[in-house]
Amino acid sequence: MKLTDLTTYAEAQQAYTSDALWALFDGNRERLNLAHECIDRHATAPDRVAVRIAYADGRNEHITFAALSAASSRVAHFLRARGIGPGDRVAIMLEPTRAFYATLFGAIKAGAIAVPLFTLFGPDGLRLRIDDCKPKVLFTTAEKAPIAAGVDGLETIVADETFLATLGALPPEFDWSSRADDLAVFQYTSGTTRELPEAIRHTHRAIVVVAAAALYATGIRPGEEFFCPSSPAWGHGMWHGTLAPLALGLTIGAYSGRFDADRLMRALADFRATNLSAAATHYRMMKNAGTAHRYRFALEKLTFTGEPLDSDSRRFAREAFGAAPLSFYGTTEVGVVLASYPGASDLTPPDGALGLPMPGMRVEVHDPDGNPCPPGTIGEIRLERRGRWIATKDRGWIDEAGWFFHAGRADDVIISAGWTMSAVEIEDALLKHPDVKEAAVIGVPDATRGLVVKAFLVAARQADDAFVREIQDFVRARLSAHEYPRRVAVVGELPKTPAGKVNRKVLREREARAASASNNT
Repeated sequence: MKLTDLTTYAEAQQAYTSDALWALFDGNRERLNLAHECIDRHATAPDRVAVRIAYADGRNEHITFAALSAASSRVAHFLRARGIGPGDRVAIMLEPTRAFYATLFGAIKAGAIAVPLFTLFGPDGLRLRIDDCKPKVLFTTAEKAPIAAGVDGLETIVADETFLATLGALPPEFDWSSRADDLAVFQYTSGTTRELPEAIRHTHRAIVVVAAAALYATGIRPGEEFFCPSSPAWGHGMWHGTLAPLALGLTIGAYSGRFDADRLMRALADFRATNLSAAATHYRMMKNAGTAHRYRFALEKLTFTGEPLDSDSRRFAREAFGAAPLSFYGTTEVGVVLASYPGASDLTPPDGALGLPMPGMRVEVHDPDGNPCPPGTIGEIRLERRGRWIATKDRGWIDEAGWFFHAGRADDVIISAGWTMSAVEIEDALLKHPDVKEAAVIGVPDATRGLVVKAFLVAARQADDAFVREIQDFVRARLSAHEYPRRVAVVGELPKTPAGKVNRKVLREREARAASASNNT
């Protein structure tokens, strides 16, 4: 039996092997192409839908595998005619649209490296990544094209339906020639191992690895209608929300444009989605919208990742959708390491659990000396890989049954509404303001977003409403629409370590004491 035929936790532990995972794909350990696995091999039935897109303006669009196969092949021919091929970077700054999927898979078919970029990046946020990966082409919208002006060696192409129409004379098939270990995608993140964003480099064979997460973290099985509202510019939206389910032949649902919780729920009902994977904030915002009662849902499996889900939102989802959202956990650097095995009849995950180790993985909670912590004791979550333990920079604990629970971040990365942001990157933007002398950024609790960014500034001005708005607009315009301080405080000085570095730990402790004092009054 194929792994996709098995549904229980016990079966996953018994049947999972690397060979069984590879048996789900056309390619092999030598020759494989991610675009072929996700699109072309499922295009034999002309009416089989690959993507259903819910646009913020209320429109729905349904795109078949056959249409995407032809469009992406034409993009591949277009790129090759421009001399772009193996190893070249192709940046894609588009919302989910026909053009997004065509350029993404077209670049990968051509042997180039696709670089998805968040559509709300401003000039600084975009330049930082462009300077790092040095793409030859940027596909974007007419609205966003000007922010890339003046970048040496970069051709900016407005990719829309008109652009796709100009490719109509090119062949609808493309003979790819990639190896499994060739690079296919660069995914940017404000990760936990560097202070500034880095590109995680994925090969074509990564699609095989992430299929395990699809089976056991999001619980994907053939025949389901899958939906992920996360942006494909980030790991969750790209690998778990787009590539893995397409590779397994599912129809995916995507959200395009400014997020609105009621619009998402209408799409879930319209598309008869049965499997939803979202950020914790998506569930909170759907709860806060108060309109779930208007719709009839078909959801059977719900998952979330990126940050803990509060109990009220978990209760809402259970009542509105008929299922409790289950967690999965990992990092962009190491992938998914803990899963809750959605759909497994032989498991009942406790509320608030991160999950159990993925099949074949060894995950433990360690004390500072590297020893396993007993149940109920907080330590650092670590993964064994190739004989050594890898730190995740997250704290956690396990219960008597072996379920893992989260106990907070161990570094200065801020996760707000599912977005991972670098404190240092935001500080760097703040320090470009002429009135800001010093800056420090931390995450502080927020009822809707989990955490929000708070900036502490040593500045020549007072923190009145006008200055706060000016600071927020200044950072938003340079990084991205979500990456700015929602709270701003002007202080006389910042706490420093003996080495002269800003001590964010002291700021976090002060905020915690202030919050505690406020709650006790």
